[in-house]
Amino acid sequence: MRKKETQKNDPVEAAPLPEEPTTDPVIDAEIDPTAQSPESDTENLSPDTETPEPAPRTEEDEALETRMLRLQADFDNYRKRTLRERSEWQRQAAENVLADLLPVIDHYELGLKTARAQETSASVVDGFQMVYEQFLAALKKHQVTPIAAEGEVFDHNHHEAITYVPSEEHPADVIIAETRRGYKIGDKLLRASQVVVSSGPAEAEAAADNDAAETAS
Repeated sequence: MRKKETQKNDPVEAAPLPEEPTTDPVIDAEIDPTAQSPESDTENLSPDTETPEPAPRTEEDEALETRMLRLQADFDNYRKRTLRERSEWQRQAAENVLADLLPVIDHYELGLKTARAQETSASVVDGFQMVYEQFLAALKKHQVTPIAAEGEVFDHNHHEAITYVPSEEHPADVIIAETRRGYKIGDKLLRASQVVVSSGPAEAEAAADNDAAETAS
């Protein structure tokens, strides 16, 4: 009996716990120096592997390319020609409208001159003068400017002589008076000035006529 009790009261030794690993098997795993990364696979291509060369150009390919270049050049020329023609149409239309307005200016100037000659009220004349100046400013905005005439040397490119008269004050070929004002649009003539031109002193003109008569005879 005692023997059994003694065995019963003996302490039971606990089983030893397993030791914790001191290193991480994944981290401490040795790296194989011979192992290659996936990126290195592209570097180790066989030297015999070559990029395929493009197919040789045929006559049909060259003909199509030439045709394409010609079509491109034709379209570019057509675009430029269309823009140039449209600009020319717009300019011509503007010139026609402005040329139709010039007679209105002529009559307006004549009305102002008559109003001053008839001693019309100054306030009325000043009002019409203001409108007239606004009219000229609008024309100038579109590059329409009057042509200088009186006192200038006659220029057939800008002046139209309606008559020649002898003058003791003005030498020959100098404009004495302007009967209708001329205008330019930019550098282009819109309407020529109608002018009276001096033929020089009367004596000189008579002498010239005599010389011409003697030469003819």
